[in-house]
Amino acid sequence: MKLLKVLMAVASAGVMPQAGAQTRPAVPGYTYGQATLAKAPFTLADVAAIKKTLLFSDDDERALRQSQPILADQTEAILDVWYGFVASTPELVIFFGDRKTGAPDGAYLGAVRKRFALWISDTAEARFDQRWLDWQYELGLRHNKLKKNLTDQADSAPQVNFRYLSALTIPVTTTLKPFLAKKGASAADVEKMHAAWVKAVLLQTILWSYPYVKEGEF
Repeated sequence: MKLLKVLMAVASAGVMPQAGAQTRPAVPGYTYGQATLAKAPFTLADVAAIKKTLLFSDDDERALRQSQPILADQTEAILDVWYGFVASTPELVIFFGDRKTGAPDGAYLGAVRKRFALWISDTAEARFDQRWLDWQYELGLRHNKLKKNLTDQADSAPQVNFRYLSALTIPVTTTLKPFLAKKGASAADVEKMHAAWVKAVLLQTILWSYPYVKEGEF
């Protein structure tokens, strides 16, 4: 019951993403494109090779962009589903818990949720340039013990365990599919958008794994 109250408070503080990269709301910790970000140690050529392995095509990029206006005004509902999944999964909610008490940290959950909303739109925009690459590296660091908790000054679990990064592709994209179908897109287009989202989320979690891998082995 306490966890549900925390999540409801977090939901009420949610921020809806705005369309277009130039109209992003100011969200603490959202530093996509800022000069302060370190340059990613993986290259655009590396990403192109991963995309080729994932069968990630130009058609997938178009399908992602098609999904953006469909998802834009459903963001909070999507986050409610995702946060509900985390809340019901002890193996995951621990990464948002206070290290001393074990209770979910509402402030931490709320801060992450605001950036999570923007991540949905960023993924749908399908911008695979150097700015995007550097942001993926930063997100990987924020899941790893190197930078987890620093952005929000949280006293939580020291890192998200490696095994959950790519595993989360399935619950995230499976629960997203019904939202893709809510705005009248054809069944074929829904399938294309969903497939593109699976590839895009898996691509990102692969990149986020970089800090967990020994040098030279990525």
